[in-house]
Amino acid sequence: MADRKQILLRLDPAVHDALARWAGDELRSTTAQIEYLLRQALSQAGRLPSNVGTMPRRGRPPKIEEDPPPDPEEEP
Repeated sequence: MADRKQILLRLDPAVHDALARWAGDELRSTTAQIEYLLRQALSQAGRLPSNVGTMPRRGRPPKIEEDPPPDPEEEP
């Protein structure tokens, strides 16, 4: 993954609490929720750069399914 920029963001405690609750409702971290909302706002304003990467998927990565073992009753 490309390097991520870090910033210090000061928020009103009530705004932070509301963001944290909203993020929890959507199973995101507060940081991921802020990035999601900023991307939405940039897109709606026509200011989202074309070279911006996609948001990382939420949750666990998908399981890699292995081939099932051969059925002993099947003929080769």
